[in-house]
Amino acid sequence: MEVIGRGSYGIVGSAVDTKTGEKVAIKKINDVFEHVSDATRILREIKLLRLLRHPDIVEIKHIMLPPSRREFRDIYVVFELMESDLHHVIRENDDLTPEHHQFFLYQLLRSLKYIHSANVFHRDLKPKNILANSDCKLKICDFGLARVSFNDAPSPIFWTDYVATRWYRAPELCGSFFSKVRYFKI
Repeated sequence: MEVIGRGSYGIVGSAVDTKTGEKVAIKKINDVFEHVSDATRILREIKLLRLLRHPDIVEIKHIMLPPSRREFRDIYVVFELMESDLHHVIRENDDLTPEHHQFFLYQLLRSLKYIHSANVFHRDLKPKNILANSDCKLKICDFGLARVSFNDAPSPIFWTDYVATRWYRAPELCGSFFSKVRYFKI
């Protein structure tokens, strides 16, 4: 129906599912295999979002693939449609009450508890990556830079400190030099 967002990997448009009549968001990712690092991030996001099922995390409805492998350049991922993002809500609404802030914070902490209990670290959580509806429901999106920690033993984690948003550092990055803190008696 219309373009509702642009990102580093493509554009997002709103559409109507012809089978269900439901409004959806379609993320078109251009030239999926042009760069290996981009393809890895896209695959990681799709795999994580298919595994993470939570009311406060955006849901993948469907993945549209091309009819043949030779034509496989772009991929279309169908998500549930949200009206806006938290950045826009904060910027445009100067009448947000403490109750709004409390409800936003509750949803974010609930979703982060779920994500972190699965040893997944988003690493790029910011207002533009939190989708919002007019009923104040929030959903975390954009898991392209997320990482999964498979090891529980204390060891250095060599995750890149680069994220697309240069002025922001996720808490997981700031404390990611060691996965467990060791305390020694002296």
